[in-house]
Amino acid sequence: MPALLVVRATLASLRDRLAFDDWYHKEHLPDAMAAFGVRTAWRAWSQTEPAVHCAFYRFDTLEDAARATTGPEIAALVAAFDRCWGEKVTRTREVLNLVEERQAAPG
Repeated sequence: MPALLVVRATLASLRDRLAFDDWYHKEHLPDAMAAFGVRTAWRAWSQTEPAVHCAFYRFDTLEDAARATTGPEIAALVAAFDRCWGEKVTRTREVLNLVEERQAAPG
């Protein structure tokens, strides 16, 4: 089954949201997708907590996610993130093992 890496970032100040959004769109998301070797990623801003941003990366297997999140790929991404955002953003990472996926029947 596929696996997901979820990165939850919380901005210390909402004033940084536009700059963070632009940087993530132009730099970080493309860099992370390339480093992880994933074909699918998406991101979202929380509607209940406006300072919270989540990025989701879909891996083919749990093993692929584990490799990407413990190797040099993530270390380089973390370093770049820290250089750009330092203490302005806190974040957590979680690997999820997808156990079920459904699509509604047409109609």
